[in-house]
Amino acid sequence: MFNQFLLFLHISSVIIWVGGMFFAYFCLRPAAVQVLEPPQRLPLWVATFRSFFRITAVAVVILLISGFALFLQVGFKFAPLGWHLMMTLGLLMAGIFGHVYAVLYPRLSKHCAAAAWPAAADTLNSIRKMVGVNLLLALCTVASVLLIR
Repeated sequence: MFNQFLLFLHISSVIIWVGGMFFAYFCLRPAAVQVLEPPQRLPLWVATFRSFFRITAVAVVILLISGFALFLQVGFKFAPLGWHLMMTLGLLMAGIFGHVYAVLYPRLSKHCAAAAWPAAADTLNSIRKMVGVNLLLALCTVASVLLIR
């Protein structure tokens, strides 16, 4: 029963994190570009990220803890190769998220507060690229755990 609970936490955290990135990248971003000018669009991203990154930070911690707990029950030696790839890619994704949250997001907030729109736009573009990388890594992570045994 405990394993099912850990798996529930693990998958729920993935849904929150990856689903949020997918929504932001493929739905919110195009809509914001279409209907808002940079002085309105960039603060929208700051406000959106404020909530999303807090929630995602919790999800990433839960994801890592539940993943390691499930992994340790099987043992590193006996875990399938796909699990090892999932862990490696997940840690890389968490590192990218940490950089976006701790470095790029504060920079975006600072530029928006100063109405430095070109600098804010450059920072948002860096965040967009990192989110794109994480979405690709998420796809690879799911593929590795399902296809490589």
